[in-house]
Amino acid sequence: MTQNTTDQFFKNSVLGHPAGLFVLFFTEMWERFSFYGMRSLLILFLTTSFADGGWEWTRENASALFGSYVGLVYLSTMMGGYFADKVIGFRWAVVVGAVLMTLGHASMAVETEFSIYLGLLLLVFGNGFFKPNMTSIISEMYKDRPEKKDGAYTLFYMGVNAGAFFGILLCGYLGEKVGWSYGFGLAGIFMFFGMLQFWLSQNIFGEIGLKPNKESVAKAAALDTDKRNPFTPWQLVVIAMSSILGLLWILNDPASKISGGKVNVFGFLGANGNSIAIVTALVLFIILLVYRFTQYSQITREKLIAVTFFAFLTIFFWAIFEQSPNSLTIFANDYTNRVLEGNWSVVFLVMNSLITILPLAIITFVLYLMFKKTFKDYALANIILSMSFVIIWAIAIWMLAKDYYTAGYLSLSDETLALLKIEKVTTALTEVPATWFSTLNSLFIITLAPLFSKLWESKYNPSANFKYGIGMGLLAMGMACIAFGANGIEAGAKTASVSMIWLILVYLFHTMAELCISPVGLSYVSKLVPARMIAFMFGVWYLAVAIGMKGAGMFGENIDKIANEHGLSYFFWMLTIISVTVGVFSILMAPVIKKLMHGVR
Repeated sequence: MTQNTTDQFFKNSVLGHPAGLFVLFFTEMWERFSFYGMRSLLILFLTTSFADGGWEWTRENASALFGSYVGLVYLSTMMGGYFADKVIGFRWAVVVGAVLMTLGHASMAVETEFSIYLGLLLLVFGNGFFKPNMTSIISEMYKDRPEKKDGAYTLFYMGVNAGAFFGILLCGYLGEKVGWSYGFGLAGIFMFFGMLQFWLSQNIFGEIGLKPNKESVAKAAALDTDKRNPFTPWQLVVIAMSSILGLLWILNDPASKISGGKVNVFGFLGANGNSIAIVTALVLFIILLVYRFTQYSQITREKLIAVTFFAFLTIFFWAIFEQSPNSLTIFANDYTNRVLEGNWSVVFLVMNSLITILPLAIITFVLYLMFKKTFKDYALANIILSMSFVIIWAIAIWMLAKDYYTAGYLSLSDETLALLKIEKVTTALTEVPATWFSTLNSLFIITLAPLFSKLWESKYNPSANFKYGIGMGLLAMGMACIAFGANGIEAGAKTASVSMIWLILVYLFHTMAELCISPVGLSYVSKLVPARMIAFMFGVWYLAVAIGMKGAGMFGENIDKIANEHGLSYFFWMLTIISVTVGVFSILMAPVIKKLMHGVR
């Protein structure tokens, strides 16, 4: 048996899967912990007053920076994927990405203007190296066991959502209740732990993800029998022009707004310079895309058109869905009554305790199972991972103790309060952090994903167009809930006291929308696109996601303008109408797209 057959990975299994999958599980969990933990705080930090430690930016400027940041995160994955494939291998890409993200979070914890911008830049590049290569390792590990791949990805994405949940819960809590630097810093600490345990356990992957050499390149080339359609010089020029214009625009857009026009790369084009630049970039890219499609057979071309159609719809989905860390977090912070009294205080405290302790206990049990299988060979990696869980348990228990104390249900001596670094309170109060509502997305995904998975495997599995239509409809229902809740807020109001139920409902509907749309897109890229074009079309897909992310920021930029003139409810009704329109369009196009897909479901 050769060293790198899949059989070797299944000899030492945990829950029926290779122990290496759980190394990736915990690495990805801490990466998502750091990413979502920081992301949940960014808009709040930027818009909070100087007196409360923030930067007191306008919501427009904060949303512009946020949109460019998350857009660049997805664009950078194309760079990271290329370097991993051609130069440094999957493993080094993951480690380089983790190191850059650790440094990025540490830089943000300093909280100076330079350190925040430097931190965001490091996080963009770090995500680019890290994000595409974890799943590449899983794909290689299961290449001869396709029947177990779905189960592997299910477990892996449980780690993704667990990390997102705890990152938002704990980083958000520390950032809001203790200090912004604590929230940013905690995100970096756990990214560092994740990087260490991955590096120290890397031999568990055999030869997967090593740096490419002449032998591995020749072997891959021998297996790739697809006909190539290389980019010609003029096409490379178009790609370069489109990329440079697009990157300059995504950087210049927030810079020109934050600086009040002092920094403006496209100022020579006049007042609409930014718009001219991005429209030119998109037109150039569309020309290239259309021309490339004409170079393929009719069936291949039609399948590619179908993928591009879904990528187009995806832009609108992410632009509206990603209001979660943007306008919805602003709504939670400034317009929602988050103070609970009496029985409602008890209900929240008990519920928050359960959703914190139970998932943490389950994941700790998974850690114990992996510990038993791998400690002999990877003792130091397991010790470091165990240390991270001791810290996370301590922070979680401290958070719950602080909440019960401030709510008046736990008595602590002055000495204990000083030891635990908890401020003494004289009036009992239960206030839900604004970032807490974002945890509901991960919680609902963990709860509802098995139900949707069963539905998609049944005879009631709808076509891709109807899934997109249903998803956009659910997105619209969520936005309609928040629009209805904001109905009584007067135009120009900066604060209000709306019931929390509307935010809970919006996250429920948006999670169901995500389960309809998010898994479908990438699945159809792999099903419809020829192997020789898969990298290019994945690039197109991530470009669409990046545009959607920047679109989310652009929507958020206009919340104050619209709210001041028409009222906050009007802003959310606009997003509702856009969602309904896109959903209806998807369903109406079903017969056309079905024909273009040539039997692929």
